[in-house]
Amino acid sequence: MNKTRIEREKKTVNSMIALFCRAQHHPENGICEDCKSLVAYSNARLDRCRFGEEKPVCSKCPVHCYRKDRREEIRQVMRFAGPWMMLHRPWLAIRHLVDSKLTG
Repeated sequence: MNKTRIEREKKTVNSMIALFCRAQHHPENGICEDCKSLVAYSNARLDRCRFGEEKPVCSKCPVHCYRKDRREEIRQVMRFAGPWMMLHRPWLAIRHLVDSKLTG
């Protein structure tokens, strides 16, 4: 079953946040409340993306849909988790790289 671009993007971002949280916040189970909040926020932003299935990767998007504080949070997550994605979730990482080349 083919996933939509938005669903794939959600899965990628959620995986990155989970990697970041486990390494930085060390929760006992799952992810911490702050990171759960960031997951909910990023999913809501993706659901409301004006570009829909034609959306570029966030780093190449002309519209900054995240609030400034949330944008800094997600940058920290991506900066940390991006390189680790190739080890922990290689197919998502490769697909994200392909998407960034196709939309940029």
